[in-house]
Amino acid sequence: MKDIDYMKLALTLAEQTRGQTSPNPMVGSVVVKDGAIVGMGAHLKAGEGHAEVNALKMAGEKAEGATIYVTLEPCSHYGKTPPCADLIIEKQLKRVVVATVDPNPEVSGRGIKRLRDSGITVDVGVCEAEAIELNRMFFHFIQTKRPFVTMKTASTLDGKTATVTGESKWITGEEARLDVHRDRHIHDAILVGIGTVLSDNPALTTRLPNGGRNPIRIILDRHLRLPESSQVACDQAAKTWVFTTEHASSEKEEALRMLGVDVIRLRDYSIPSILKELGKRRVMTLYVEGGQEVNGSFIKERAVNQVITYVAPKMIGGKNAPTSVGGEGIPSINQALELQVIDVVQVGQDIKITSLVKEG
Repeated sequence: MKDIDYMKLALTLAEQTRGQTSPNPMVGSVVVKDGAIVGMGAHLKAGEGHAEVNALKMAGEKAEGATIYVTLEPCSHYGKTPPCADLIIEKQLKRVVVATVDPNPEVSGRGIKRLRDSGITVDVGVCEAEAIELNRMFFHFIQTKRPFVTMKTASTLDGKTATVTGESKWITGEEARLDVHRDRHIHDAILVGIGTVLSDNPALTTRLPNGGRNPIRIILDRHLRLPESSQVACDQAAKTWVFTTEHASSEKEEALRMLGVDVIRLRDYSIPSILKELGKRRVMTLYVEGGQEVNGSFIKERAVNQVITYVAPKMIGGKNAPTSVGGEGIPSINQALELQVIDVVQVGQDIKITSLVKEG
């Protein structure tokens, strides 16, 4: 096997942990000696052993003189765990192959330098594009201190999200709805507006056959109208954070806090300020499932990184039937938010289109 083969194995190990390492990146590692794999590992959860630690633990004494493949530069600083670069030096490995440099300023280039200064051969760039793609959301979070925002919408073939009377259950099929729960599982937080809560009383939890991780539930509620009887306020299934203004009722805030809801007041009640606060709270990935007005606000602020669109083979019609994005809209086509479609797949009878927002 070649370097690229071992690195692809490390990337596969890392991918299996999607949704459980945040706010840390997904990292995989493989230790090879005399043409044989002697250790493998992945970072499983923030605060626990890094991929290199787990792989070297499996390798044991065979690590001496071996080559270690790692999808992200080994750390060189003390965080919740000791530096992986120091462990590699201690175990006397001969060579380190790194897919990509860590964008974290506390690490970037320093781990590689420490390894080279100790006399270890370090090669960088094997499967680099794949490694960057794997941790696209982590890279964005580290570089902007804001969560990576995915907006999810579901509409009919003619672009409608509900009938003219407001009926929307169900636009998409069961398979697509299950797919949405898989995406909830891999995101740190899910966001809706108060209108969605008042009309649908959603749980905003992850419901998969074998269980799943519930995201933090974010509610945009300018006037603090969230009912104390709503599922997100009283079911205790997941954390609920409500963003409101400085002028909202103190009595209502206290009542919600008694239920365990975290009420966050903002002087500047805007999408950028909300994302900044979420970044401070270490929310790396945000899944927006809002109605057309919330979606319109995110689009207006150009605060979206990825759009997932489910299109159902149905036609509703009606000029007053709601669409995915509301708000005032843009006056000129050259101001449109441009997307790059990266994946199109059929999910049941529906089509799932995944697009990245073009930068610039």
